[in-house]
Parts: sequence; structure tokens; C-alpha cells
Amino acid sequence: MTKRLILTRHTKSSWDDPTTPDHDRPLNERGRAAAIDLGTWLASRGYLPDEVLCSDALRTRQTWDGAAPALPGSPVLTLKPALYHAGPDVMLAVLRHAKADTVMMIGHNPGISEFAERIVAKAPLNPEFRHYPTGATLVVTLEIDDWKDADYAMAAVRDFIVPRELAT
Repeated sequence: MTKRLILTRHTKSSWDDPTTPDHDRPLNERGRAAAIDLGTWLASRGYLPDEVLCSDALRTRQTWDGAAPALPGSPVLTLKPALYHAGPDVMLAVLRHAKADTVMMIGHNPGISEFAERIVAKAPLNPEFRHYPTGATLVVTLEIDDWKDADYAMAAVRDFIVPRELAT
């Protein structure tokens, strides 16, 4: 059986108010637009999550809120406090408890870029992949029957995009 993972870093957040706690930073205007563009791109490619595992930070939730209207269906959204600034091992542990065949994870750097690099068998050629800028989205497949069997270096890259490649 094949499982699909959509791995998204939150889109651009605002630094307008330096007193705002990191966890509560919202998206800026560019980030809100990029989230909408990502949702449209995912839908256009048929990358439709059945389950969304999202950090509970405001900017990750707003990234999902921007992308979701373009995606048909009703994916199950689960806010995961453990994904807030999670490292790759925590992200893998969270993923191993997923239930659906197509799972989207929304998180933060540097953990999400490290997780992306470790989960793929071969990295995409896109030069943006290594630093995983805001809004970067990787789509991979794993030939497993259950997410509990997911491990590093197993995933085959199907797609990789950053929001500035979508803006025309």
C-alpha cells in the first residue's frame, strides 16, 4: 500500500509587534496570500489530505486556514502541540500515529527541513529544498501499509514547491 505525506512549513509570519510571543505570531499579508496559493496548488495536483497534523502555533493554524478552502472534502485537523518547533524525531513519532492514507503536517524550521531531508530517499533537485523557506511544501510517498512503519530515507519525492514559484 502507498501512503502520501504532504510536509508544509508555515507561510510567512509577521514580526510587526516584537512583544508578541513566538507561539502567537500571526501570518503577514504575504503569508496569508501564500497559504491560499498553496491550497490552490495542492488541489490542482490532486494532493488532498485526509488528515492534517498541525502545530498549535497561530501561524501554522493560519496557514491551514488559508489553504483549506481550496481543498475539497473534510480532512480531520488535529492540533499537535508537540509539533511546535519539533525536531525530526518528534515529527516522525507524531507521523507514526497518523491514521489516514494522505497526511499533511504543518510545522516549523529548523525541524521541518531536517525532517524533510531525513525522510526522503533522494532529495529533490530544487535548490530551495535545503533551507525549506516559509511555505515550502514537499509531497512524498512511502510504500508502507501503516504509518507506524514509516522511517527515514524511505520516501519517494513526488513534488516540491515554494510559494514564490506559485506567484505569477
